[in-house]
Amino acid sequence: MPESPVVRLEKDGEIGVIIVNYPPVNALGPGVSEGIVDSLNKANADPSITAMVLIGDGRSFIAGADIRGFGTGRKRAPIGERTYDVLDASAKPVVAAIHGYALGGGLENAMACHYRIAVPSAKVGLPEVLIGILPGGGGTQRLPRLVGAQTALEMITSGRHVPAAEAARLGILYEVLPEGTNLRDAAVAYARKVAGGRPLPRVRDRTVTADPGIFDAMRKSIARRARNQKAPYHCIDAVEAACTLPFDDGIRREAALFAELESSNEAKALRYAFFAEREVAKLPDLPTTIAAYDFTNPAVIGAGTMGGGIAMSFADFGYDVKIIDASQDALDRGMQRIRSNYATSVKRGSLAEDEMQRRLARIHPVAGYDDISDCDVVVEAVFERMDVKKPVFARLDEVMQPGAFLFSNTSALDMDELASVTKRPDRIAGTHFFSPANVMKLLEVVRPSKASPETLMTAMALGRKIGKISAMAGNTDGFVANRSRAPLNSEMVILLEEGCLPEQVDKVMVDFGYPMGPFAVGDLAGLDVGAEGRKRRAAANPNYRKLPIADKLVEMGRYGQKTGAGWYRYEKGDRTPHPDPEVVAIIRSVAAEMGVPQKTFTDNEILQRLLFSSVNEACRILEEGKAYRASDIDVMWLHGFGFPRYRGGLMYWADGIGVRDVYNQIAAWHQQYGERWAPSKLLRNLAETNTPLREAKPAPFA
Repeated sequence: MPESPVVRLEKDGEIGVIIVNYPPVNALGPGVSEGIVDSLNKANADPSITAMVLIGDGRSFIAGADIRGFGTGRKRAPIGERTYDVLDASAKPVVAAIHGYALGGGLENAMACHYRIAVPSAKVGLPEVLIGILPGGGGTQRLPRLVGAQTALEMITSGRHVPAAEAARLGILYEVLPEGTNLRDAAVAYARKVAGGRPLPRVRDRTVTADPGIFDAMRKSIARRARNQKAPYHCIDAVEAACTLPFDDGIRREAALFAELESSNEAKALRYAFFAEREVAKLPDLPTTIAAYDFTNPAVIGAGTMGGGIAMSFADFGYDVKIIDASQDALDRGMQRIRSNYATSVKRGSLAEDEMQRRLARIHPVAGYDDISDCDVVVEAVFERMDVKKPVFARLDEVMQPGAFLFSNTSALDMDELASVTKRPDRIAGTHFFSPANVMKLLEVVRPSKASPETLMTAMALGRKIGKISAMAGNTDGFVANRSRAPLNSEMVILLEEGCLPEQVDKVMVDFGYPMGPFAVGDLAGLDVGAEGRKRRAAANPNYRKLPIADKLVEMGRYGQKTGAGWYRYEKGDRTPHPDPEVVAIIRSVAAEMGVPQKTFTDNEILQRLLFSSVNEACRILEEGKAYRASDIDVMWLHGFGFPRYRGGLMYWADGIGVRDVYNQIAAWHQQYGERWAPSKLLRNLAETNTPLREAKPAPFA
């Protein structure tokens, strides 16, 4: 049978209905733009058609461009012959009927239509900046003409999705239909109503002006989050062109700016990250016939910083969640911390007061284990020690219903050992949240040897249902994320022994694109947490490289922000890190005791010492079959550690240097520093064949 056309023209009386059918989300893939243009031309040539509706089949209107086509040299229609241009120039009115998403090229097509209506659940936006480009189909020229330059700047440089009600208030939509209205019927009726109206309301015919100062103000306001990136600034330049040039000149300026970005390193890295985030959900060795359990009744054990954040994550996505702790006092403190976190969001303007109250009402503090016995999924988040977690799991195994899933928020501990204290090892997995749990997007799902496919799929689905990106990891010390990061954590302290200072290392990493340097992050997380992990690794490995400077700070009670002093000092009530002469003295004293020669480092030496150490460990993880793909490790670094997204991820970034150069430097440091820099076998093999790291073939998942 012939395939259905990706775009078809139907007639509903005197109204032509142009239907886009390119599953799953009606992206502007091959044939879609051509089909829209062909349908428009046919409808305009048909004297029995007086107006048209542009609508999508399935889940969405048009959810944007087919990203796979960017940077490939794929031929595009010239200006004047693109869908946006043909829609705009149509002699008969066109009504865009929006449901689902109208994003990127989808919204640009809608804005080129003469009228726009939507269902209440629809969302619109121009998120191109998130993949390193700008709206190249007239979006930077039409949106300011609809909503004003300031709002257009905010929408385009953030890439945010705008709900239908707000889009109508801003002037993007003419009408939001009542809930439950049939979109096609309403759109056809709307088209009949406007069929005779002339002149047609073309967005291009509107004018927009703005105070020239708003553009420089916007450039300054995004300077921190947009550092090292071109796309946000090009977006501002394009919107400025909308306010200073005639429409057609603005369109040409937009096209030139788009062309500069499309094949840039930034755009390539962001496209890689986009696809890596979708690939990470694939579990190639699990049966596709097994489905995740649809849980409805979660509970959290532990109301500390992590437990409270996990409970907030459930509540933020509509789940009622129970939470318990070892004592009423600890539970009360935990609930107060949750209230304070929500109150801070309200104060910042990122959360409405009434929504805060709704979320708080979903979090139910309860007295003990018997009160959660009816829950179908439990996430344990008690202190990170096996002797603390084992009794919790034994108790949960006693009180929970036989089919309940028991998950642990451990960041490093052996999940098989934890599962061994229960009679249900097949229903147990790790769900490692990252701090702060209600903010960070990564959920690392840890796979014990006896976990069933349903358990693993349920854990992966749990993350997605509460707004996380779930990634599978093998059961190894530190799993994938923290294990691959551990060499960096060691190397940054070893650099201090050799002559660096914390603020120097942090500056290098912030300049690279991290939101915070690793020493400031350590102070935020708590230096005592890292010390506990070092103790465990030292006990297990007699050759473990000790970090006497870090240990000395912990011995002195310098745990970081919570004690007012760690790698930095902190004023009361202020989280700003201040370099501390006392830390400098400790570093110099310990280095002298160790007899370590002092030297100076370039920024690039510091960067490579830190990141190459983790690249090498990531290769070992793949070599051992503890991760499915190199790109999964990149996703973990993007969403667990704040690795700059416009650099693609750890392994993608290293590929930009070249696998042979990375290997040669690691081999040289192996000669200089000893076994901690021994190159992994996988890295050596990749270097010998000049195979990119991101194309590494890992061992079967173990």
